[in-house]
Amino acid sequence: MKLLRVGEPGAETPAVRDEDGTVYALAGLTGDIDGAFLASGGIGRVRAALAEGSLPVVDASDLRIAAPVARPGKVVCIGLNYRDHAEETGAAVPERPVVFMKDPSTVVGPFDEVLIPRGSVKTDWEVELAVVIGRRARYLADPGEAAQCIAGYAISNDVSEREFQLEFSAQWDIGKSCETFNPLGPWLVTPDEAGDPQDLALRLSVNGEQRQDGSTKNMIFDVAYLVWYLSQYMVLNPGDVINTGTPAGVALGLPGTPYLRAGDTVELSIDGLGTQRQTFINA
Repeated sequence: MKLLRVGEPGAETPAVRDEDGTVYALAGLTGDIDGAFLASGGIGRVRAALAEGSLPVVDASDLRIAAPVARPGKVVCIGLNYRDHAEETGAAVPERPVVFMKDPSTVVGPFDEVLIPRGSVKTDWEVELAVVIGRRARYLADPGEAAQCIAGYAISNDVSEREFQLEFSAQWDIGKSCETFNPLGPWLVTPDEAGDPQDLALRLSVNGEQRQDGSTKNMIFDVAYLVWYLSQYMVLNPGDVINTGTPAGVALGLPGTPYLRAGDTVELSIDGLGTQRQTFINA
């Protein structure tokens, strides 16, 4: 099942897309797809309504697709979680997950324009598997408990400004939290449809030229481990998002490769989770 939100910013409405691509409105079931919806068994209610055939069809072909989760409480990011990415950037392969936070207000729709910050010379791309939390995770006993806390998966573009991130500060957040720096979606895909999160191909191109071509099977720390690990240090609440890291192929790791400039177009995809496309413009 694929959950999505459609409509202009501030006026999004919840919907679901079935396996045939038909989109149904969820306004009768919930006001939005958010933490409260996920925590209260909302996905189960949608599944039941789909089976009953009680949901109205909506023509979403001309509607903006928004981020599939409204107002995440937090966006937790994992750095250097692919060995090839660590190696290309000259960083040591981490022995423990590298954790940083990203301002949740950076989350925008998968086809929205992304703003290059004023003064930026090193705006970069990162295709990532995003995990959306569906049940509170606090001090999980082991990674085996993680599955029951995951609502689903989505594509995330962890846009980064490398000069801000690595040269202007001792921590990464200011290079990660610029406005519009986290396109998410197009869908929140439930685990039963997404399949094995450790066997998904990730791809990203810039202006039609492929830059990233990786697989989640090459993560250093897998999804279940990350959810368990984070739950030892913070409470993960329904609606929270975890960006799980990016494979090799970012501009930072490719000497001579230009960083993003106004007018550039980035397209990214993950098997089974859809495709994003953003045009970059100056803030």
